[in-house]
Amino acid sequence: MLGRRWRGGAMLLGAAVAMSEMDSYAQERAQGRSMVISRQGIVAAEQPLAAQAGATILARGGNAIDAAVAANAVMGLTSPTGNGIGGDLFALVYEAKTGKLHGLNASGWAAKAHTLEFYKSKGVEKMPARGVWTITVPGTVGGWAKLMEKFGRLKFADVLSPAIHHAEEGFPVAELVSGGWRASRRMLSQDANAAKTFLPGGNPPGVGEIFRNPDLAWSLKQIAAGGRDAYYKGEIAKRIVAYVNQHGGAWTTADLAEFQAEWVEPIATTYRGWTVYEIPPNGQGIAALMMLNLMELAPLGEYGHNTAKTLHWMIEAKKLAYADMLKFVADQRFAKVPVAGMLSKEFARERGKQIDAARANCEVAAGTPPAPGDDTIYLSVVDGEGNMVSLIQSNYSGFGSGLVPDGVGFMLQNRGALFSLDASSPNALAGRKRPLHTIIPAFMEKGDVRIAFGIMGGWNQSQAHAQYVANIVDYKMNLQAAMEAARFTKQTFVGCDVDMERRIPETVREALKNLGHEIRVRGDFSGTVGGGQAVMRDFAKEVNYGASDPRKDGGAIPEPPPVPRPR
Repeated sequence: MLGRRWRGGAMLLGAAVAMSEMDSYAQERAQGRSMVISRQGIVAAEQPLAAQAGATILARGGNAIDAAVAANAVMGLTSPTGNGIGGDLFALVYEAKTGKLHGLNASGWAAKAHTLEFYKSKGVEKMPARGVWTITVPGTVGGWAKLMEKFGRLKFADVLSPAIHHAEEGFPVAELVSGGWRASRRMLSQDANAAKTFLPGGNPPGVGEIFRNPDLAWSLKQIAAGGRDAYYKGEIAKRIVAYVNQHGGAWTTADLAEFQAEWVEPIATTYRGWTVYEIPPNGQGIAALMMLNLMELAPLGEYGHNTAKTLHWMIEAKKLAYADMLKFVADQRFAKVPVAGMLSKEFARERGKQIDAARANCEVAAGTPPAPGDDTIYLSVVDGEGNMVSLIQSNYSGFGSGLVPDGVGFMLQNRGALFSLDASSPNALAGRKRPLHTIIPAFMEKGDVRIAFGIMGGWNQSQAHAQYVANIVDYKMNLQAAMEAARFTKQTFVGCDVDMERRIPETVREALKNLGHEIRVRGDFSGTVGGGQAVMRDFAKEVNYGASDPRKDGGAIPEPPPVPRPR
């Protein structure tokens, strides 16, 4: 009897110890949700219906590229506040069979007649934030076509079917998207077509309210049947040109018909043994790599995660990298961008001398590199073979320009707002030129591990990328913890202002204030610091991982196993 009681007590004690250890682990856990782990593919997107669409395409025999296009098409419907087929796209594609990383620039150009002289003749002396003068040719569908032609297994009709279904049948609007929709009500009401499309019954849809977009379903069906040409040469193109010109523009059908997305060679730097890749200019991704070069000059791992010493160095590195990016980055077909010089470690060491460990620099000037020698969505996909896609797509500011062509169901972007009207600027407006771009996909690798990641949010993106890389490399966080970790952002190019999430300890914020930083405290998980997604492939284990930012509505969804049809 005593033995049984002792054994029973020992069992209870063992169980109690085990539970205590589990509780201790749970309490010390540095993330709110677990990674998604699967031997099959994973789609991480900012809207669950989009991630589900991509995962379904994988289950139907598509690969990561097919799934990415499918997910992006659904995102354009379900999150019109940030993206759609009236916007631009960039992507990085990792091809498993060759081990090669491919870059895609699907950012559109200004109409041929939209020159500095033309704008001056129209009395436009300062580039507006919205309206017809900010519209550039949408690049998204051209980007889809390039992706599908080079890597896809399925047809447009297959990958666009989920988006067409949801557009016709309707879907319940998600929480964060609903908030952005409400905030855009006044802007949407100023264009009759925008109001008709996005303000059903005169109001933005609320959380859980069913929204349908039959006009967008029509546009997607045109693309499903006719591919790229249905958008850039067909009825959709005619409607775009007609509506832009109705509002004072000078577009021709050739501005759309002659546009092509371009395959580009990714740019890269090394960071403590990892290689990190970005899209080359005209995008801002080079700033993330320059920032990493500057961060590598300091032992951030020893400083500790989100300590005052670490954050001060990162913020100062951001200022230097962004000053150089703003001065030099432009469309490389029109301007000579010193990419190699900007990415050199020597240039980073020289620029790093300007970082004062005891004081914030509020007025940072651009350096001289050596000669060559608001709103956006991001998604990432990995399939069962290890093919990976890092894709970002945007209208630029919220819904974009504010103009919706007749019957198409999508907003035209306002990406041209990033052009300069200063003729001396490398980013000066010119016909058929692409503006400096904020949206950037990213990729990193070391040994057998590959990570496709991105974090959206205007000028937040490069600095968010650098923080994410540091979380992985310096602080050994896993894919999800690195995404959830508290971030800072400085969206301006001058001054000492910086936004920080409230989870960064008050003692750290006070120490930074004493160094001269002007801190604005945001919420625990603030949209100000952007939202991201990530997927990882461990080729040694042949296992995939997915992470999704709680700052967004989305999730990482694994590919379902094949299910036999019932007899």
